[in-house]
Amino acid sequence: MASRISELCINCADPETMAAFWSRALGYPEVDRDETSIEIAGASNRPSILFIRSDGATGPPKSGPNRLHIDLSPTDCDRDTEVRRLELLGATRLDIGQGSPSWVVLADPEGNEFCVLNSRIPPEPDAS
Repeated sequence: MASRISELCINCADPETMAAFWSRALGYPEVDRDETSIEIAGASNRPSILFIRSDGATGPPKSGPNRLHIDLSPTDCDRDTEVRRLELLGATRLDIGQGSPSWVVLADPEGNEFCVLNSRIPPEPDAS
């Protein structure tokens, strides 16, 4: 027996902003919402992402790296082109002392780090 990740839950101060950013970044449509959360999803066999309003997400700035972060791989362009696209959507480039690796570290609108890898992967299959 085993388990699968069905949802990634991200506590945040502003679910609207976070869902809009990640929806455009990943090409995932909004699939559900209520008064405190917004869910986006890609293909049915992949985890959805749920952005949940959390009062604790508005506390003091974090002082270290995220304990968990997302790595993205471009599907139809090179890494640098994808990084520029994500920056236009609201991501910011970070220097966390990573040196000159093959990936680029960015932050989403609430400061959560994620990386854009150099390797390209096939696009996600249609969600239908």
